[in-house]
Amino acid sequence: MMSIQSIEQAIEQLPAHELAKFRRWFSQFDEAAWDAQIEANACVGKLDAMAAEALAEYHKGTAREF
Repeated sequence: MMSIQSIEQAIEQLPAHELAKFRRWFSQFDEAAWDAQIEANACVGKLDAMAAEALAEYHKGTAREF
């Protein structure tokens, strides 16, 4: 397995067009990992308290739109 340092060095050596391809790939990879974590948290109830709080604020009329 490569170390973080060797990965960083390899990225620093990429030509601009390859760096752009890497950025797009990493963005998609990171988004998928985030989505999977949110889904896992939702499935085990870790988001239930926040959802209940948000719904309570909505029903009281104190919810804010961002």
